[in-house]
Amino acid sequence: MSAQHGTKAILAALAANLGIAVTKFVAYVLTGSSSMLAEAVHSVADSGNQLLLLLGGRRAVRAADAEHPFGYGRARYFYAFVVSIVLFTLGGVFALYEAYEKFRHPHPIEGQWWWVPLVVLAAAIGMEGFSFRTAIHESRPHKGSGSWWQFIRRSKSPELPVILLEDFGALIGLAFALVGVSATLLTHDGRWDALGSAAIGALLVCIAFVLARETKSLLLGEGAEPDVVDAVLAAAAGDGVTSVIHLKTLHLGPEELLVAAKIEVPSASTAADVAAAIDSAEGRIRAAVPIARVIYLEPDLRRAVSQDTATD
Repeated sequence: MSAQHGTKAILAALAANLGIAVTKFVAYVLTGSSSMLAEAVHSVADSGNQLLLLLGGRRAVRAADAEHPFGYGRARYFYAFVVSIVLFTLGGVFALYEAYEKFRHPHPIEGQWWWVPLVVLAAAIGMEGFSFRTAIHESRPHKGSGSWWQFIRRSKSPELPVILLEDFGALIGLAFALVGVSATLLTHDGRWDALGSAAIGALLVCIAFVLARETKSLLLGEGAEPDVVDAVLAAAAGDGVTSVIHLKTLHLGPEELLVAAKIEVPSASTAADVAAAIDSAEGRIRAAVPIARVIYLEPDLRRAVSQDTATD
């Protein structure tokens, strides 16, 4: 999945969040609703996150150089990790702080603009729903037969999982805000509004934790999925390569896989035979797994290999 595959979902989310943020801030100014302020900051954080994802996509396509010989593909992982930090600090922590202050000094939503938060929330749900629908549509071809949670856990491209989690969290957060505002209007007790803000903050912190955990794993370096490993093993053997003694893979980026393998060659092979076998195996691997951009194959003979030697 290339960065371009997620761009439509990112742009849809960015447009929705910018519009929603403005309307939420207007609603907060008119009513003083804690839930509306928490949701407004949430939308601002989400807008910044989408800009970070776009920036990560642009940085990742830079050509490899002497300082980064394997390229900049992991820039997309780094910026996705920054997204989780922004979501935690700017979105979650602020909402929890606002809820704490509102619990200490609760006040009802009164005045002639009491209806504004309800209208804004209804409109925001519609816009976020459109953004979420776009993210689902963009993600479905890459999800496969697994569940959505498996897609989020296993995807090597961070953009669509991030947008899916953000949009899902935004819809749940809007529901929390709607409950808090409605209960405050009905009871004239501002603590309901504060409770809605607290629920939004807790939700954002949980989503930020999931994003941080998943992107941290990608930053540290993840190998290929089992089906990709099987495809590499199947493609490597043949035409001068008897078998694969051991294999290691590493994602240098979502669409760039490093393959390092020790391959068994016939004992009577000449240097020319071995070179031809390696070239042929590399071609077969790239044909079977197009994202295998960097391949290192070490010829060897099958023999009793110690655990230490197998990792050389």
